[in-house]
Amino acid sequence: METVRRALHAGSWYTDNTKKLGEELDEWLRATGLPKSPDIRGIIAPHAGYSYSGRCAAYAFANIDPENISRVFLLGPSHHHYTPKCALTKATIYRTPLGDLPVDLEVIEELKATGKFELMDLHVDEAEHSMEMHLPYIAKVFHGHQVKIVPILVGSLNSQNEAMYGRLLAKYVDDPQNFFSVSSDFCHWGSRFHYTHYDKKHGPIHKSIEALDHMGMDIIETGDPDAFKEYLQDFGNTICGRHPISVFLHMLRSCSEKISIGFIRYEQSSKCKSMKDSSVSYASAAAKLDAGGNREEDWKLGKDCFRKSFGGCLDSFSISFKKSKDQKTFSQVWIISVLPLGQPKTILEVIKIF
Repeated sequence: METVRRALHAGSWYTDNTKKLGEELDEWLRATGLPKSPDIRGIIAPHAGYSYSGRCAAYAFANIDPENISRVFLLGPSHHHYTPKCALTKATIYRTPLGDLPVDLEVIEELKATGKFELMDLHVDEAEHSMEMHLPYIAKVFHGHQVKIVPILVGSLNSQNEAMYGRLLAKYVDDPQNFFSVSSDFCHWGSRFHYTHYDKKHGPIHKSIEALDHMGMDIIETGDPDAFKEYLQDFGNTICGRHPISVFLHMLRSCSEKISIGFIRYEQSSKCKSMKDSSVSYASAAAKLDAGGNREEDWKLGKDCFRKSFGGCLDSFSISFKKSKDQKTFSQVWIISVLPLGQPKTILEVIKIF
C-alpha cells in the first residue's frame, strides 16, 4: 500500500510552483560554477527557507554526479519530536513539487531488522523540515535518473549512540551507488535562540560568529567526531544538525574508503552588530573520495615506512585532539611510539596547528 509523505513546507518555506522552483534551483546550481564529480560521496547542506539558504545549499548539491548513484540516504535532525534514537519513515513516497521520490523499502527493512531504529509517525515526518528542504534539490539533480531515498531522522543521540549508528551505517558508505545528504544549519545566534557567545577580539559580532563556525567547520574537515564533540561541549555552538554530522563522521571513520570533507560555502542570514540582533549561519560541504587506496592499505604502508625509517617496529599509533590553554585553538597530534632496536621507547609528536 502506498503511503505518501506530503511536502507540507512547499508554498511557505519554498515555492510550490513547479516551473518557478525548477528555474530557481537551476539558476542557483549554475551560479556556483562547480563541476559534477563522481568522487563526491556525500554533502552537508543547510535546511532553512530557500530565500535564506537556498543559494548556499546549491554549493553542496552542484557537486553531485547522478550517473552511478541509485540511492540517497538523508540524515536530518529532529526539531519537534524528541527521540534518543534514529527513526525511519513509514512512508513509501516522498512528494516534491518537482516529482515524487520513492523510498528504498528494502534498505528500510534491513535497518529495521537491526532493532536499533524507531519508526516515526507520518505526522512527525511531515512536520519535520530538515530533510524536506533537501528533497527538491535531489529531485532536480537526479531528474531523469532512477534513484530511491532512505530518510533517517537523527534524534538527540549520546556519544555512544552516535558512534553505534555510524558503525552500523558505515557499510553503506563502501557502496559507490549510495550517496549521503546530511542536513544542518550552523550557529543560531541571538537572545531568541538563547545563545549570545561573543569573542570581541574578532571585531563585530558577526565576525565572532563566523570565527566560531569556521572553527567547527575546520574540525569537521579533520573527520574526527571526538574533536567535534569536544568543540560543541566547550563552545555550545547551536549547530542544529550536530547529531547527523557526528553520525556521518563516525560513518566515515568506520568505513573502508578514505573520504574527506571540505567546506565550500559559508553565509549568514544577517550581519549581527548588536546584542539585540539575531542570525542563522549556513554552510555547504562535500565529502570526496580520496585518491590512493583505502584505510587498510594506507595503514600497512605507514607502518612499513616507519619501520624502515626508524629501524624498529611501530608499537602504536593514534590520533587525538587537545586544546591549548585558552581553549580556543585545537591541535591535531599524531603520537607515534617507536621501539628502535636496542634503544628505550621514545615518543615522537608531530603537531599540526589549524
